Amino acid sequence: MKRIEVVAGVICADSFGNPAESRTPGVRYYATQRGYGDYKDGWEFPGGKMEPGETPQQALARELKEELAIDVNVGEFLCTVEHDYLAFHLTMHCYFCTIAGGKAPELLEHEAARWLAPADLRSVDWLPADVEVVTALQGRLL
Repeated sequence: MKRIEVVAGVICADSFGNPAESRTPGVRYYATQRGYGDYKDGWEFPGGKMEPGETPQQALARELKEELAIDVNVGEFLCTVEHDYLAFHLTMHCYFCTIAGGKAPELLEHEAARWLAPADLRSVDWLPADVEVVTALQGRLL
C-alpha cells in the first residue's frame, strides 16, 4: 500500500481573529473543506505533504502559506494520526498554529472554511483521519 506523510495545522484564534493558545477561553479552530480530489467536500485541518529534507514544522509553514496565503507560528505538537484509506496509508503529524501578521486566511485550494468553537467541532463532516485529530483535540480540552 502506498504511504503518504503529511502535516496538518490546528489553527487557533480568539473570537476576534487574534492569535490564541489552544486552551484559551473563547478559542476557535480553523477547518477547511477540500475543493478537489477523491475526498472533495470533506472537512480537514489544512496542511499537506512534507518535502524531502523538511521538518514537519517547516512543511506546515510552507503548506499553509501555499494553501491559505498566511504566515503561521507553528506551536505545540498535538498528535500523529495513522489512518488507512482505500488507496494509501496516511501518516499525519498535527501541530497547533497561530496566524502571524494578522492577515486573514485566503482560500486558494479549498472551497469553504469555518472557525469552529470547541462545542462545534463535530458540526462538519470531517475526513476520517481528521476525526481522530478532533478526538485528540477534544481530549486536551477536558
